[in-house]
Order: sequence, then C-alpha cells, then structure tokens
Amino acid sequence: MTVDLAAIAPAGVALLVGVLSWTQARATNRRSDFTTITDQLRQDLREERTQRKLLTSYVLEFWRWGARVGPDTPAGPPPDPPPDLDLTPWRQ
Repeated sequence: MTVDLAAIAPAGVALLVGVLSWTQARATNRRSDFTTITDQLRQDLREERTQRKLLTSYVLEFWRWGARVGPDTPAGPPPDPPPDLDLTPWRQ
C-alpha cells in the first residue's frame, strides 16, 4: 500500500486553508461581539450616571427640606422626586 503524496498534499492544503479561514472568522466574530458588548456597557453607564445625578439631586433636596424643617416644627409634605428618576430598585 503506497500513499500517493500528490493526492494527500492538496487535501492537507485545503485543510490548512479551512482552519485558517475558520480562525479568522472566529476572530472577526469575537471583535464584533466585543464591540456590541462595549457599546451596551457604555449605554448602561450613561443611564446609570443620569440616574445617579437625579438621585443625588433628590437627596440634596431632602437635605434642604430637612434643614428648613426643624425637629419641633410641623414637617409638611416632602419634596416629590424628579419625574424621570427611576425608584424601582427601592420599591421592590
């Protein structure tokens, strides 16, 4: 049984080209996935910063309200939160 090198060489080259193109496609997909993930993280960070600014302003408003209202004076209604402040984590 003799192995014909002329028959095996093209199969080996085709296999090598297939593996190289597969790894290149995987690298491209990983880059695309990374870009998608980082874009989503940036958007989440922007939304988180906006909510933190709104929450900070609400806490400062409470602090000012507490400074105006002493311990022996009637409190009156507390300030309403900003309309776009998401308070769902605290209302669960």
